[in-house]
Amino acid sequence: MGSGENKEKEKWGLDLNLSIQEEFSTGLGFQDFLGEEKEAENDHRGHDFGRGSDFRIRERDLAVETDDFTGSKRLRYTIEEKGKAKVDCGGSQVSPEIDLNLDLRGFEKDPVEGKMDTRPFEAELLGSGPVMHNFFPDRIERNTQVENYDVSRKDIVFEHRKEIALSSVRKRQSRRKEQKLMQREIARNVAPRFAHLGPQEQIKQHKEKKVKSREVDLDLDDSQSPFSMALEAIKMRQSFRKGSLTSFSESFFKQVPAKAEDCNVLKRDVPTLLDLSLKALAKNADAIVSLEHVPDKLRHRLSQLVSDCGVVDAQFVELLARGSPTEIRLRNISRLTEEEFAKIFSVCDTKDLTVLQLDLCGRCMPDYILRDTLARSSHRLPSLATISLKGAHRLTDIGLTQLAVSAPALQSINLSQCSLLTSQGISDFVSCFESTLRELYIDDCQNIDATIILPALKKLKCLEVLSVAGIETVCDNFVIGLVKACGINMKELGFANCVQLTDISLRIVGKNCPNLCALDLSYLHNLTDSALKHLANGCQSFRRLKLRRNDFRFFGSSTHDSDEAIAAFLEVSGQSLDTLSVNNIHRVAHNTAISIAKCSRNLVSLDLSWCRKLTDEALGMIVDCCLSLKLLKLFGCTQITEAFLNGHSNPRVRIIGCKTGPVLEHLDALEPQENPLRYSPLTSFC
Repeated sequence: MGSGENKEKEKWGLDLNLSIQEEFSTGLGFQDFLGEEKEAENDHRGHDFGRGSDFRIRERDLAVETDDFTGSKRLRYTIEEKGKAKVDCGGSQVSPEIDLNLDLRGFEKDPVEGKMDTRPFEAELLGSGPVMHNFFPDRIERNTQVENYDVSRKDIVFEHRKEIALSSVRKRQSRRKEQKLMQREIARNVAPRFAHLGPQEQIKQHKEKKVKSREVDLDLDDSQSPFSMALEAIKMRQSFRKGSLTSFSESFFKQVPAKAEDCNVLKRDVPTLLDLSLKALAKNADAIVSLEHVPDKLRHRLSQLVSDCGVVDAQFVELLARGSPTEIRLRNISRLTEEEFAKIFSVCDTKDLTVLQLDLCGRCMPDYILRDTLARSSHRLPSLATISLKGAHRLTDIGLTQLAVSAPALQSINLSQCSLLTSQGISDFVSCFESTLRELYIDDCQNIDATIILPALKKLKCLEVLSVAGIETVCDNFVIGLVKACGINMKELGFANCVQLTDISLRIVGKNCPNLCALDLSYLHNLTDSALKHLANGCQSFRRLKLRRNDFRFFGSSTHDSDEAIAAFLEVSGQSLDTLSVNNIHRVAHNTAISIAKCSRNLVSLDLSWCRKLTDEALGMIVDCCLSLKLLKLFGCTQITEAFLNGHSNPRVRIIGCKTGPVLEHLDALEPQENPLRYSPLTSFC
C-alpha cells in the first residue's frame, strides 16, 4: 500500500482494499463502500450534487465484476448502488437493507486537501447501520441532524398535501350544501301547488276566504245589479224545472233537431282551391324558389302551415327574408343554427320591416348573434312595430337593451318563456317606450318579480295588453296598483297560473276596466262566485274569456253554485263573446248550457272539455243555436254518445276531443294565435 492508503487506514481504522466478503467475515461492515464513494467522487468530479435527489440502491442493480461470489476480487458499485445491499457471508445471509434518502447538498470541498467532503454522506450511511455506531461515535450527532432534517421536510410535504386534500373536500362539501339549499328552495316554492291541506287547514282556509269575500261585499248593495237580477231569474227557472210545470229549458232539451237528409253534403266542409294549394306548397316547401310578389297575408298562412309541418329550415327562412320584407312570421325556428341565422339576417334589408315573429329562437339567437344581426346598429329596425321572441331562452338583459336601441318605434313585444330576463331588464326596457308600448307579454319569466316592475308599468301611457301568466309574484297589490294606473285603456289581461290572486283583484278590475275585452283566469283556485259578479257588473264587452280549471266555490250564505253563477254571468256579459273556455269546471251543467244557447250565439270557439254533467241534449241545443260556432272542444267528455255527434244540424262546427275524432289532425286548432296590435291600428311614430 502507498503512503496515501496508509493514511486512510490510520484515519478510518479500516482497510479500504478488502473485498466485501472479507469485510463481512472480519466484522468491518461497509468499509469498502466508503472507499468506493471516494472513487465515485473522483470519477464524477464536477457533477452537481446540489439537487437533493433521493438515491435508492437495489440489489438487482449491483454490478459485480466476478462470477465467483467467494473470490477475492472486489465488487464495484456505481453511485446509485450505495446504501442498500444483500450479501451472503459464511453461508448465513446478512441483509442489513439500508434505505438512504441522501441529501448531498451539504457536500463541499475540503479547504485543506481540496477533496470532496463526504462527511454528510458518511453520517447518513453510518446512521443507517447499527454496527457502525461502535466505530464512529463522533458522527452520531451529525447523522441525527440529517435525519431530523429529512423528517421535517417530509412532514412539511405531508402537511401541504393534507391541506390540499382538506381544501378539496371542503369545496365539494360546500358545493353539495349549496345544491341542497337550492333544491330545497325550489321544492319549497313548488310544493304548495301539489300539497293537499288537512281537514282543519281546509276549514281554516275556507273561513279566511269567507271573511275576505264579506269584506269585499260590505260596501256593495247589488240587489238591483244586472248580475243579481240574472241570478234570480235563473233560480226561478230552476225552481220551475224541479216543479211539476214543464219549464222552457226542459222542453228545449227535448227538442234535439234531427239530422237532415241532405246534411251530409254540407258537413263535408269542402276546402277551397286556395287552401289545397297552400297545403301542397307547405308539404313541398323545400322546392319553393321564390316568394316574390306574394302578399303578406298569404305568406303568413303559408309560414303557419310550414311550421305545423315542422319543416321550417334555413332555406324557407331565407325566402321570407329575401328582398325588403314588411312581415316575417315564423312560429318555430328551433331547427336553425347560429351560423344560419347570422347569415340570413346579417344581410336582410329591415328598413321596411314592421312585423317580426321569431318564436322558439333560443338555439340560434343568443345575445352576441342578436348584436351582430338585428341589433347591429342604432335604428337598425326603424319601422318595426311588433316583435315576438317567445322561447328565446338565451336572451338576457343585455340583448334586450340592444334591441330597444335598434327598434325605437316598438309597440308590441312578446318575451314569454325568456327565462334569463330579470326585473331590472324589463324595467329598463319598458322605460324606453313609455309613450308607445301597447302590448307586453312576459308569461313564464320566472326571474321577474312583479312588484319590482310595477313602477315602470304604471308609467306606460298606452298599455292595452298585459300578460303575466305563470309569474308567481303577481298578487292582489300588483293588480290593484296596475289597474288603477292603466285600467282605463286596458283591453286584455292574462293572469293564468297567478295563484295568489283573489276576488279582491277582480273587484278592482271590474271597477276600473270598462273596456276590457279579453281575460284569462285559468288555474286560479282562490276565486269564488263573487269574482264573476264583479266582472259582470263592470265589464260587459268581453270577446274572449278563459275560466278553465276554476271551481268558483260559493261562500257565506249563498245558495247558488258555480253553474248558476256562470250562467248569470253569460246572461249579462255573454252577448259579445266569440271565445269561451270553461274547461274542467266540474259544476257546469244545464244552466250554463241554456245561457250559452240563449245569449252567446256569436261564439266561434267553445271549450267544454271535462264538463261531464252536460248531456247530449244540452250540447245539441248549444250547437244548433250557435250557428257561428266553428270549433267545439270536448276532451274528457266520455258521456257524449253518437246521438249528439250524428244528430246535430250545424254543418260548420268542428268537434274535436271525442273518442271518434281525429285529434292529431286538429292540433292547429287547440290554441289559435292572435294577431298583435288587434285592438288599435298600427301607428307610425316616425
